[in-house]
Amino acid sequence: MLHAVIMAGGAGTRFWPESRTDRPKQLLRLTGDETMIQRTVARLGSAVPPERVLILTNARLAEPIAEQLPQLPASAILAEPCKRDTAPCIGLAAFHLARLDRDATMAVMPSDHVIQTDEVFQQAIQAAHKLVEGQPQRIVTFGIRPTYPAESFGYIECGRSVPPAQAASELKIYEVARFREKPPASLAREFIAAGSFYWNSGIFVWKAQTILDALARHEPPMYEHLATIAATIGTPHYQATLDREFAAIQGKSIDYAVMEHARDVLVVEAPFEWDDVGSWQAIARIQRPDEHGNTVAAKHLGLNTTGTLIRSSDDHLIVTLGLTDCIVVHTPDATLIARNQDEESIRQVVKLLEERGWREYL
Repeated sequence: MLHAVIMAGGAGTRFWPESRTDRPKQLLRLTGDETMIQRTVARLGSAVPPERVLILTNARLAEPIAEQLPQLPASAILAEPCKRDTAPCIGLAAFHLARLDRDATMAVMPSDHVIQTDEVFQQAIQAAHKLVEGQPQRIVTFGIRPTYPAESFGYIECGRSVPPAQAASELKIYEVARFREKPPASLAREFIAAGSFYWNSGIFVWKAQTILDALARHEPPMYEHLATIAATIGTPHYQATLDREFAAIQGKSIDYAVMEHARDVLVVEAPFEWDDVGSWQAIARIQRPDEHGNTVAAKHLGLNTTGTLIRSSDDHLIVTLGLTDCIVVHTPDATLIARNQDEESIRQVVKLLEERGWREYL
């Protein structure tokens, strides 16, 4: 059966001051009436029912995530005791699912992307599921057709196309030649010009056993720690074993741990609209700006203000005079005012707050 694994442990520091340690990006309503994680679960629709959804997050966020997703059983929230990147996270989920369903197929996805439409996404996931069922050792990933030479995304280089009969769908599907890390601008431009590269969406479909076999082959120490944890699932010793063994794992991303070594990998050109919502400027891309190019979610009065994002979490009035291409985000205890081109420095702000011991703002 097809199961959904949603990774929801990120910090979302680039969305400070709305994003905080106990309320990161995936728990925020950034693009609509639902939080990012609520939208991710809702997007699955009938393709993956609630009883086959597994949320991976850190222990601190387990309770607030459960509160936001009352339709899921308590067992759907799997809490990691510490941060160890995506490969151990996915491996832990695979062991849990394999215990419940020996033939489990996993659709792995982040909790904080914006994807349209739900129906197209569900059809794409189901098509990828068919590809994996046809050849259980296969790994399927989704690639996004790049629209500009992004330096913040990994890239997938395409090989041969997969014949329509084998693909069992109308989607564009290719063998993966190799995965490429986040490139400098000059190399990203070469990728775009070549026409054979996709952005790596971070959405995968594979058999739980396939990914466990890959971890055993390429990351034996990580696999052994995870296998030790798995042996105690459903016993009184599970939590203590999880705390001890998971902390002993050397963290690594699934791209480094498995995807760089994998051979039987297909990339599906995503038929859905996709945005990773990685920064405040992404909100302006997703939501329709007003006639002055401003993206406003606040009580706002602006004069000579253009291309600016204005947000507030309460009824606080924000007045802007003569602002161009700026970010203004107001919360009850902190306000951010920045130029668009400086938004990457928000991570540095968070680091400085930590250094100064101002944890009440984190």
